[in-house]
Amino acid sequence: MYNNYNRYPCPYNPSMYNSHNMYNPYRMYPYPYWGMYNPNFNKQFIELKDYGPEPFVVNIDEATKQNNNFRIALWTGENLQVTLMSIEVDEDIGLEVHPDGDQFIRIEEGQGIVKMGDSKNKLDFQERVFDDYAIMIPAGKWHNIINTGNKPLKLYAIYAPPEHPRDTIHETKEDAEADERSYRY
Repeated sequence: MYNNYNRYPCPYNPSMYNSHNMYNPYRMYPYPYWGMYNPNFNKQFIELKDYGPEPFVVNIDEATKQNNNFRIALWTGENLQVTLMSIEVDEDIGLEVHPDGDQFIRIEEGQGIVKMGDSKNKLDFQERVFDDYAIMIPAGKWHNIINTGNKPLKLYAIYAPPEHPRDTIHETKEDAEADERSYRY
């Protein structure tokens, strides 16, 4: 009564669903190699170190998210420095000021609060920040960023001029504070 060989026409590409088709992605990439369906398939591991002052190109989003150090210098030149930071839950970068240079910070992952002001006792500027937010800090402004989320706050900072010595790596906030005691403001 029913003809199993004359199926209804398929509005989609029928060869896509044919397991014998050599271009079928499930045949080309059998489990567990379904690369095209794995969002991490094309991500490359980036060796995190200071590449400056040589020319350098990097996927800054991937490098920032990959970093698990409190602070690491990614590129240090004569007039500019890029550092990556990972701030733990309920931690902060620490109240600081850069008297001679402006700073740019971009949040790649997480959420927090940025506070700024003209003195360490008067932080009258406060703003919530999330993924993809940028923060511009003028020279001489006291500032702090506090992680208010439930995962590490991943960000990168650009200093002009450089703020930290070349090849800086601070695995924890305590390491950073110990290193910076010698040049406190």
